[in-house]
Amino acid sequence: MRARGFTLVEVLVALTISGVVVLLAHQLFSGVADGSRSLVAARLQLDRSANARRWLAAALLSLDVGQDSAGPFEGRADRVRFATWLQTENGWFERRQVVLQRDGGNMTAQLASTEQGAARDSSDLRLADSISDVAFDYLLEPGAETRWVREWISPVSAPLAIRIRVTRERGNGDPKIVVDTLLFLIKERG
Repeated sequence: MRARGFTLVEVLVALTISGVVVLLAHQLFSGVADGSRSLVAARLQLDRSANARRWLAAALLSLDVGQDSAGPFEGRADRVRFATWLQTENGWFERRQVVLQRDGGNMTAQLASTEQGAARDSSDLRLADSISDVAFDYLLEPGAETRWVREWISPVSAPLAIRIRVTRERGNGDPKIVVDTLLFLIKERG
C-alpha cells in the first residue's frame, strides 16, 4: 500500500513555480509603482511649467513703466529687470521689482519690494529648472518689418513683447537639446 503525500520532487517543483510567480508579481507591481511615480513627477513638472507661464504673463501684463514707476525697464540678452504690480497673499496688489534671469540651472524671478519705507523684503521664485541657458529678445515694432533686438533699456517705455528662449538638455544620456520659446505681450508701451 502506498502512503499518501507528496514526494520531495513534487514539493520542489511547487516551490519553484510559486517562487517564479512571486518574482513575476513583484516585478509587475514594481513596474506599476515606478510608472506611477514617473507619471506623478511628469504631472508636477507640467503643473510647475503652466504656473510659471501664468505668473510670467500676469507679471508682464501688469508691467509698470513711466515717470512714476519704481524703476526703468532694463532688458538685456541674459536678464530683464522691471517693476510690476503683483497680487499678494491677501489679494491686494503691490508694486514689486522683478529680475528674470538664469541662476545656476534654474530660471528665477527675484522679487523685491519697491515701496519707500517698507521693509526691503525679497524672495526668489523658481520658474524653470534643469536648464542650460535663458535668452531674452525684445520686439520693437509690429507689422511686416518686425525686428527683435537683444537689449531694451528705457526709463519711460517697454517693448511690445518679450521672447524668452529656454534651453535644456533632455537628460538620461540623451545629447539632444530642447529650446522652448515663450512669447509674452506687454500691455502698453508707457
